[in-house]
Amino acid sequence: MEARERPAPPPSAAPPSRTAAQRKWLWGTLAVWVLLVVALGPLAGKLNGEQKNDAVSYLPAGAQSTKVADVLADLPGGSTTDIAVVYHRDGGLTPADRDAADAQARQIAAEFQAVGGQAPPPATAHDGRTAVYSFQLAESAGLRADVVDDVRALTDHHPAGLDVLVGGPGATGADMDEVFGSLDGTLMLVTVLVVTVLLIATYRSPFLWLVPLLCVGVAAAASRGLTYLLVKATGLTVTGQSGGIMTVLVFGAGTDYALLLIARYRDELRRTERPYDAMRIALRGCGPALLASAGTVVAGLTCLLAADMNNMRGLGPVGAVGVVSALVVMTTLLPAALVLLGRRVFWPLIPAYGTQDKPRRSAYARIGVFVARRPAGILVGGGILLGALAFGTLAMPGNLNLADGFTKTPESVSAAKVMAQAFPERGSQPIDVIAPAGRAADAVARAAATEGVADARLGRSADGWTEITVHAKDRPESAGERATVERLRDRLDAVPGAAVGGQTAQRIDQEHANARDRMVVVPLVLAAVLLILVALLRSLVAPLILVSAVALVWGAALGLGALVFEPVFGFAGVDPALPLLTFVFLVALGVDYGIFLMHRMREEVHAGLPAERAVLPALTSTGGVIASAGFVLAATFSVLTVLPLVLLVEVGFVIAVGVLLDTFVVRTFLVTAASLLLGRRVWWPGPLAKPRPGVPAATRPDDRSPMMAG
Repeated sequence: MEARERPAPPPSAAPPSRTAAQRKWLWGTLAVWVLLVVALGPLAGKLNGEQKNDAVSYLPAGAQSTKVADVLADLPGGSTTDIAVVYHRDGGLTPADRDAADAQARQIAAEFQAVGGQAPPPATAHDGRTAVYSFQLAESAGLRADVVDDVRALTDHHPAGLDVLVGGPGATGADMDEVFGSLDGTLMLVTVLVVTVLLIATYRSPFLWLVPLLCVGVAAAASRGLTYLLVKATGLTVTGQSGGIMTVLVFGAGTDYALLLIARYRDELRRTERPYDAMRIALRGCGPALLASAGTVVAGLTCLLAADMNNMRGLGPVGAVGVVSALVVMTTLLPAALVLLGRRVFWPLIPAYGTQDKPRRSAYARIGVFVARRPAGILVGGGILLGALAFGTLAMPGNLNLADGFTKTPESVSAAKVMAQAFPERGSQPIDVIAPAGRAADAVARAAATEGVADARLGRSADGWTEITVHAKDRPESAGERATVERLRDRLDAVPGAAVGGQTAQRIDQEHANARDRMVVVPLVLAAVLLILVALLRSLVAPLILVSAVALVWGAALGLGALVFEPVFGFAGVDPALPLLTFVFLVALGVDYGIFLMHRMREEVHAGLPAERAVLPALTSTGGVIASAGFVLAATFSVLTVLPLVLLVEVGFVIAVGVLLDTFVVRTFLVTAASLLLGRRVWWPGPLAKPRPGVPAATRPDDRSPMMAG
């Protein structure tokens, strides 16, 4: 616990004109932000209406499955809601069950505009326990989620003991829509709660925690409003996934920036008489590091514009808007509010002018001495530890099927399991094929003759296109059905313009696109982050150390996730997007703490210390606040693990683990050890790498001087 500090000496009189101008500037800053919140607040609420969670939004732009989805949307009735109504009784369907099912099927066909206008004949299992009615319901019948909800309400009335489930791709999509619809509220509530608890624990003040929390709330509202304007201006694809990640990113990054700025401001209040001047010095001291920190995240996210996946490409600008909003708020609104509130905002631990912290030997001072005694061993040992964790990626489970993408089992997934058991010899969901109208007959014949196809039939036709519905013999998203889709595409290559889509084809295209995006985006992110670090640190060696370290952290965090996702969490696989998403965020965010440490080392060198002697004071002075920031960021991203989507749970886990590894292992031990071993060479080829006249030679790394001992 910090000692209570003595009252500050009375401040000297400042020129009235300067004081008045400063207060006018501070109040003006607050007024501008109030006006911006009033203007952007209503727009923030409209962002949910612009989110797209249809299949095309999560598909690669040029894929066959994307083309199929676009063409089907333009056919008569538009995109159909494909559902399968499953009737099942363990003891076998009774005549009353069949009569009720037939009556409901006719009612569904009439009320929800089934393509063809009539109820389809049921597919009945050999054991007589299950019957399935497959419908294609016209888009004009209503929104997908509404239609599925209404069908479920209609089929909820049935004979006792009969199980009725609504499944199929349309129902799966509706269940996904429901999840995304609940993301924003749940995510915002849990994130605010987590950040509030952490800020109270960090500041131990009944008032101070409110200031950064309110500011980050302003940043969240501003980012959502600005994103809405961006979407309206550019047609950018914003999904529920990207909107949720942006919320977490704004709260995590914004709180980190606040922690670092407030810590520096508090130090300056002890050395500087007037809060305005203390804040100006604090901003000048940590501003470049904050700017570089935000710059690395923005640069990394902007590289996602090179991705082929629509949702990934949209996430880049959305996340960048969030980070920029957080940075601007935390370097304008937060400083103005803190200065206007004065020193009393820190009560009961008020930093009085002319006082110092109670001398104490901090944990990071002790860690620094420990690292200084054996830097080579610690560097090698830490590298081996992270490398061993990274080998866990070899145990990565296979790619996740769409039906396994929920942490809880929705009705559509239960329906799929019943159908798979009842019809093991036949796929229960269609493979959508389109062909030019003049070549439709040829396409049907080729599809029907393809190995693994159970049947193929003509569907709707319009605008020169014909829909062909194909059923595979194997269950949905199985290896057998995937092979059938690949064979279909090979055979239909002979039909110009033909394309194969549907749920399994979409998953195949997503996997290929994610593999391609990793090959393109990962090098771009590394190059962009490296360039920013070179510009900030004026060195090549230090940036290479930081980038190599965070890349190793990413591998270790992903490897640890691979070891626990299946045996601990019970997940059936990993989402194909997981490696790229976690890489972008861990590299861009993880390098931040290295930036703060290295930037403080530069300050110590400029203050007169030899490069070798600047490492441990920098670690000691930044250790506590960066540890708090890293813990807050990890806790914020861990909020994603409470959501009902496997992808977001996996992303939250990997990023949270990676941030903790970076904060408490890499920055504290490995970067410190590497900097001690390299000495001034860490700043090569910049001017700090050269011997400086008049600066005393560095002592041994284990020198127990007061500065190094903390």
